[in-house]
Amino acid sequence: MIYQICLRGQLDQTWSEWFAGLEIVALANGDTLLVGVIPDQAALYGLIKKVRDLGMPLISLMPLHSTTSPFNSNPNEH
Repeated sequence: MIYQICLRGQLDQTWSEWFAGLEIVALANGDTLLVGVIPDQAALYGLIKKVRDLGMPLISLMPLHSTTSPFNSNPNEH
């Protein structure tokens, strides 16, 4: 699943290793977006824990779309 996470405050690219696999986008209003694939709930909770440990307020967390279809693409398979 691809998520967009908005944080109050600014992170620069020096944090990219800590948030490996996520794009860090600095917004003009001083906030930060983290965008990328988060493979499962455990990884999502781990990311939320990292944000909490930084002391940055979480503004929003939105799923953008799934990276895989929840439906079987082959109608002959059950």
